[in-house]
Amino acid sequence: MTIAFLFVALFALMFIGIPVAISLGLSGAMTILMFSNDSVRSLAIKLFETSEHYTLMAIPFFLLAGAFMTTGGVAHRLIDFANACVGHIKGGLAISAILACMLFAALCGSSPATVAAVGSIVIAGMVRSGYKQDFAAGIVCNAGTLGILIPPSIVMVVYATATETSVGKLFMAGVVPGLLLGVFLMVTIYIIAHIKDMPSLPRASFAEVVRTGRRAIWGLLLIVIILGGIYSGMFTPTEAAAMAAVYAAFVAIFIHKDMTFRQCPKVIVEAGKLSVVLMFIIANAMLFAHVLTTEQIPQSITAWVVDQGFSPIEFLIVVNIVLLVAGTFMEPSAIILILAPILFPIAMQLGIDPIHLGIIMVVNMEIGLITPPTGLNLFVTSAVTGMPLTRVVRAVSPWLLVMLGFLILVTYVPFISLGLPEFLGM
Repeated sequence: MTIAFLFVALFALMFIGIPVAISLGLSGAMTILMFSNDSVRSLAIKLFETSEHYTLMAIPFFLLAGAFMTTGGVAHRLIDFANACVGHIKGGLAISAILACMLFAALCGSSPATVAAVGSIVIAGMVRSGYKQDFAAGIVCNAGTLGILIPPSIVMVVYATATETSVGKLFMAGVVPGLLLGVFLMVTIYIIAHIKDMPSLPRASFAEVVRTGRRAIWGLLLIVIILGGIYSGMFTPTEAAAMAAVYAAFVAIFIHKDMTFRQCPKVIVEAGKLSVVLMFIIANAMLFAHVLTTEQIPQSITAWVVDQGFSPIEFLIVVNIVLLVAGTFMEPSAIILILAPILFPIAMQLGIDPIHLGIIMVVNMEIGLITPPTGLNLFVTSAVTGMPLTRVVRAVSPWLLVMLGFLILVTYVPFISLGLPEFLGM
């Protein structure tokens, strides 16, 4: 009865137009008041505990680092470097857009930020070079999802928080899938470019590659600082995020000089707004997850699944279907915080590696970001290009097939996710 009321209340509140974050908190609070022995004070305590979670502190720092890099011209330099490297290939400008998204994703940890930073520059350039705007928008909107798969990733931090798994191991598990998805998209573009005879840029000289690489090196060094610092043991993921924010600000103001001190307050405020919104969602989702846990709902569902005799393959099919449906209606962090506490114990019972499950969930969240009606990347792309949302949805639709094929591959070939962490002895 409790679980039925909890989820009926959640979806009823969302259906009448109440924001997801508030719906999560209200449904959890109503369930406690009506069915639980917990006092109302436990609601306030749980919300306060969420704000104290050390791992979650990485999120505002990564958002701040992304804001400084977007404003400070790092994205522009990464795009120039990508064009110099692969722009001469057939469909090279589109391929370089994918490469630029991969590079920027390795800096900021956010898909919408990747779409905004790269899309605002690349899409207009592709249109000027003879590409259709719909094709350009579809590529960047889709490739922007790499922002949550290639480490560092805010969604991975949220998953690690919800399941108490290693953020560092999860980051490393995302490297190969992220690179593989980028290659998948590049190969797809290369094939389409030859079929449709798409334009390419003149081949850049070696000196031009070196010049653009030198201009982009300060941004690329941030990848080394974040991942190298974590895996060398110099600092935790949260400390790495703080270092990234300080470094991004230093590069933007003193090295590239694309920003002045006067612009800093505006950038900090914008990053703060995003942080508040995301942390508010997380706090309410953690309250929802608290109700699930105290009412023994994950344990009950785990027992039911085990009694049904589901195999790991059958269970993962169900997981993907549930996540794909949820991704069309909700924000990735909220989905992770609601479903991870339910799916995690079942996966452990069936012998599925929690890191592998995390990567599967992240890839599903990628697809959710480009799926209407609430796919966040769709709205960002629409804002960047000025295209109507319906037109952006049509532009992205063909790329969903590539994403779904990749999801199946990651789901049933665990080595893609676990090979690198195991090789490094993590």
